[in-house]
Amino acid sequence: MKDRWNLNKSQRMQLKAFICLLGLLLLVFLFLGKFVAFLVHRGDGGEQPPVPEQTAEPHEPVVRQLVNVWILEADQEGILLFREGERERYAYGTVEAGKGELPVAEALREQLADVELTDGRVTEVTPKTEKISGRILGADGESLEVEGYGRLPLAEGCRGYRLYGSLAMCGPEDLFFGYNCADLCLEDGKICGILLAREPDMEYIRVLLRTADYGGIYHDRLVITSEDGFTVTYGPYDGLDTEVYQAGEEVAIDRESEWFRGERIVVAPDALTGKIKLRNVARSQGEPSYRGEIELLLTDQGIVAINQVALEEYLYSVVPSEMPAGYPAEALKAQAICARTYAYSHMQHAGYPQYGAHVDDSTTYQVYNNIPEQESTTTAVRETYGQLLYTAQGETASTYYYSTSCGVGSDATVWKTEQPPDLPYLKARSLSLAAMTAQTAAIAEGRELPEDDIGERLREESAFAEFITSVNRDDFEAQEPWYRWTYRVEKLDPGRLAEALQARYQANSRLVLTLKDGEYESREIGDIGDIHEICVAGRGPGGVAEELVIEAEKGTYKVISEHNIRYVLNNGESPVVRQDGSRVSSPSLLPSGFFVIETGKKNGNVVAYSLTGGGYGHGVGMSQNGAARMADSGFDAGEILEFFFQGCRVAGLYEE
Repeated sequence: MKDRWNLNKSQRMQLKAFICLLGLLLLVFLFLGKFVAFLVHRGDGGEQPPVPEQTAEPHEPVVRQLVNVWILEADQEGILLFREGERERYAYGTVEAGKGELPVAEALREQLADVELTDGRVTEVTPKTEKISGRILGADGESLEVEGYGRLPLAEGCRGYRLYGSLAMCGPEDLFFGYNCADLCLEDGKICGILLAREPDMEYIRVLLRTADYGGIYHDRLVITSEDGFTVTYGPYDGLDTEVYQAGEEVAIDRESEWFRGERIVVAPDALTGKIKLRNVARSQGEPSYRGEIELLLTDQGIVAINQVALEEYLYSVVPSEMPAGYPAEALKAQAICARTYAYSHMQHAGYPQYGAHVDDSTTYQVYNNIPEQESTTTAVRETYGQLLYTAQGETASTYYYSTSCGVGSDATVWKTEQPPDLPYLKARSLSLAAMTAQTAAIAEGRELPEDDIGERLREESAFAEFITSVNRDDFEAQEPWYRWTYRVEKLDPGRLAEALQARYQANSRLVLTLKDGEYESREIGDIGDIHEICVAGRGPGGVAEELVIEAEKGTYKVISEHNIRYVLNNGESPVVRQDGSRVSSPSLLPSGFFVIETGKKNGNVVAYSLTGGGYGHGVGMSQNGAARMADSGFDAGEILEFFFQGCRVAGLYEE
């Protein structure tokens, strides 16, 4: 045996080489096995080897916090809540140790609360049980002023819910100022929730009283008296003081008055029929007197005066300020209904929420107390007590009105707002006896209203020129002085025109454009040089001028909207000559946007221009002089309003 393995040196070397080759092949096979296993594991084919059991990772719960949501219902299974306008239902989960028990279902129902969800199940509910209420006197986006509590900040996650009618989200802007109709939920001294519980009766309106001749809203000083006794209440809510004054006594209040120790000073007459007079607030009637109470609020800019007065009594001083008291009774009734509807709409959405005022007393809203109360207008208000104008959808109509038409009206697109309101009941149509007779007959017989395409036809320049330079004797206002007028600028001042363009650009840069590389765009306006051309480039419904193009030495400009056009073309000096020959000053605006223009040129430049126009006002809604002539023709207030606001109806606000 020994001889069999007795190898020489050469044989031993061959054996070692063979063994090394076997080892190398084994390594190759091992490598290929691992490579195939890798491919199988990666999903590239082959069977996967069995995976050894591993210890599962611990579950990480998903936790969500729903802040200041409204809980509608709660039972033993879970809760139904209202969040961001949607109803959502969640079952209860397991309450973790240390968090306590969930409140009983009955305690959760109809509550504002924070709700914790763990893996989509309720694991904690924190009701917001601290609530206050009081008259809302102001809202500035960061806080609410609440009678009895002062100004309270709004929490970052504050949510509001309208609980009457259809459940909906709401906000501070939806509160009814001057009324107590909401619970306010508090957390850490801040308002975290607004629960709008009911709609108020809306019997009172709050009017911001502007300074002398409606110059501004901030007073430096007010001198107050009354023909009856009156009381001044002032100081913080937890320590109010009062001072009583006799009839005829005067009180002067300025910014430095020691009475401004609390939120507001309230001046109230002792008699229900008493009035407070403001001696240094000039109006056409002289020194105005106000029914109701007057609140004074001190701001950094000055004193704000707010008159809280019964809606019907407010109208006693609006109707004579907006329509002559000598107009026919049915026209005055129509005006009263328009004014009440307009006021009511703003009582729902206040114009000055920061001060808690619904409207002011100027032409920005409705002129109030510029003319003293008159028996005829007060009668019109009383005989239409509570009556509003509603659309076919049951909403209050937008009851715009103006002085005089040129024989045709326009629609709400004249103001060129970014989102024009959808008001299909306001139409550009003929204001003639024939048109009204046809509509009244159709309504009485239950037929469809007759079509009137005059509004669209008068968009065309030649059609409108023919219309405005002639007289239609069937138009209700054909005999009114403002029915037709002329305006002539004998010497055009390019510098003054440039200033007018700059002023309107600053007011709304979107509506005064400059031509650049073939496109009109919003650009600052400087010196424009000589004027080469002025023309109406576009007309709206009824023919109202809605685009004016001014070609000048240093640029071409487009003015958009009838209001801006009326401002730019008025030189502040030339009088308006009405069709009866009377001359009327026109310091800021042309009478209307219903006109055609002719220019006078010298050496290629416009040196003068003249306008032939008609009507007075924006032309949208009810023409007041048209309403008067309709009443003279035997039509009543309801028929007048149905004509100007097609498809709308009159109904009582206080009816059951």
